[in-house]
Amino acid sequence: MLYELMHPHFNIFTYLTFRTAGAVVTAALILFVFGKPMIGWLRIRQGKGQPIRSDGPESHFIKAGTPTMGGVMILLSVFISSFLWADLHNSYVWVVLGVTAGYGLIGFLDDFAKVSKQKTDGVSSLLRLAGEFIIAFLAIYYIAQLQNRGDNAPLGFGTSIAFPFFKDLLLNLGWASFIFGMIVVVGFGNAVNMTDGLDGLAIMPVMIASATFGLIVYLVGNFVFANYLQLHFVQGVGEIAIILGAVLGAGLGFLWWNAPPAQIFMGDTGSLALGGLLGVTAVASKHEFVLAIVGGLFVLELVSVIVQVASFKLTGKRVFRMAPIHHHFEKMGWSEPTVVIRFWIIATVLALIGLTTLKLR
Repeated sequence: MLYELMHPHFNIFTYLTFRTAGAVVTAALILFVFGKPMIGWLRIRQGKGQPIRSDGPESHFIKAGTPTMGGVMILLSVFISSFLWADLHNSYVWVVLGVTAGYGLIGFLDDFAKVSKQKTDGVSSLLRLAGEFIIAFLAIYYIAQLQNRGDNAPLGFGTSIAFPFFKDLLLNLGWASFIFGMIVVVGFGNAVNMTDGLDGLAIMPVMIASATFGLIVYLVGNFVFANYLQLHFVQGVGEIAIILGAVLGAGLGFLWWNAPPAQIFMGDTGSLALGGLLGVTAVASKHEFVLAIVGGLFVLELVSVIVQVASFKLTGKRVFRMAPIHHHFEKMGWSEPTVVIRFWIIATVLALIGLTTLKLR
């Protein structure tokens, strides 16, 4: 690991900010340089590429043949950068990377099933959710153990949740905190997955959320800043900023190839993994409710699907012309770039609102 090799000789490698910047640049360069050959390899291996929904907007039919599983590129970049720049003795690093790898594997299996069968249905939803909940439980349980052992941690800190705008409020949920944490991780993983339906739509909000939470974990993991801002200090969680920096850099590199017209789709491999990464980061930093604000766009996409399905099953009527909601706006006549850019703007505004919760206590 670069950090361990250089740490004894160069003091600058002890700075979290420097290593985060290094992770951003490294991850971006990997995809800028190796993105094209990776896409070519995926195109050859997949043949017909990702199947297109027959009931989707007509403008999507021209995308037939575009390779998917671009998440493999993103995850390779994120993991290589994290291994180079992060302190691998930090347990939070392994928890976050573990969830990312586990969700990435589930997404990969789903993508592989779709491509090989040339159908929009992949792995069984029940089987997929079972795997997601098991991975989330293991991560949440381990995080609770870490936080209960932390220096000067309040009693029951690992099973407690914090609330934005309240500086001292901690609610100890006991075992219920594991259920809450699993819902956050699984829910957010699938929320990002639902958003990944247009060229560049999901990756930019993921980058915005990663940059926002990179700052949050840095502050929460620094005793001085956490005390000044009246945040709940979580020892060691700041190292996750390296991974989030890698996500930001990988996102920049991927967007180069995913910008309209996309040469590669992220697929469930990337969207599910990145959503799970953000979810477990929020749990580790005790900012689950802030994630719901910062990632409000993803929440809206997920809720639109839930509402659509519930309404159709109960009444036989659809609330939206098509779900997730970005397809609804396409059906209304918005062009794909218009939907994407306006959703990026919404994601930016929500991130700024989420950041205000750090000071309003």
